[in-house]
Amino acid sequence: MTTTSNHPISEDATPASATDGGARRSGLFGDRERLMKVLPWISSPILLLLLLGSWQFAVSVVGVSEFILPAPSAVWDSLVTLLSGSAVYHDIWITLTEVLIGFAVALIAGVAIGAVLGRVVWLERAVQPAMVAFQVVPKVAFIPIFVIWFGFGTTSKIIMAAILAFFPIMLNVMLGVRSVDRGHRDVMRGLGATRWATFRNLELPSTLPYVFAGAEVAIVFAVIGAIVGEYLGGSEGLGHLVVSSLNALDAPQLFAVIILLALMGSLLYLAVTTTKRLVIPWHDSVAGQQ
Repeated sequence: MTTTSNHPISEDATPASATDGGARRSGLFGDRERLMKVLPWISSPILLLLLLGSWQFAVSVVGVSEFILPAPSAVWDSLVTLLSGSAVYHDIWITLTEVLIGFAVALIAGVAIGAVLGRVVWLERAVQPAMVAFQVVPKVAFIPIFVIWFGFGTTSKIIMAAILAFFPIMLNVMLGVRSVDRGHRDVMRGLGATRWATFRNLELPSTLPYVFAGAEVAIVFAVIGAIVGEYLGGSEGLGHLVVSSLNALDAPQLFAVIILLALMGSLLYLAVTTTKRLVIPWHDSVAGQQ
């Protein structure tokens, strides 16, 4: 009898508690998503302050020579001096041009060759040994050859940037083409779709996330390729400015140029990721960050 009298209470309470629990879980997930969105804006200034504090501590308290590690204030003054002149903007423009042209060449060649090798398996097997051999060779060794062939101008740096950026894009595109579900292709053929319709509606959307995955890595490699090219065989650009600062034993200016390179690389990477969000907003890699 007591059991019968208790049932109405438990039947009424269970749905209410389940609803409250679901609301709490939804609220927790919502709070967690909001925290994940603002986390980089909180952590980045904190990490920057820790870096600057440790840097200043090493110079002021530990006594590291400013010839080896200049104070942050000295680097900031040198950065302001650099940016107040006009010569550095010419160097920034030269390096930016080399990076963008090299990246564009690598993107076009990587997508085209990766798509072909992804579709034609026997061709990929035939050229694989040569590709592996070319990929494992230290690319820095090519710079003297490029300087002999193309001179000290921008061409040799563009080629260097393109070579470094090519392989991440090509390998990701090849993987993307092969990841297209065979059953989906069969369905498209069964529906009488043409090759162009199959490419536009199935293969291209499936491959685009892989293209952007390769492009995110490639833009960083393109910056490295252009800088290394200027460093070893250039007469202008930020890489050459690094060499000039080193020869003059101007450590603050050397650190200032490194900061400019870091800003350039970060902005270019941000441009690629922003383009990815605009082009493939439906993909999990983008939807999960929004």
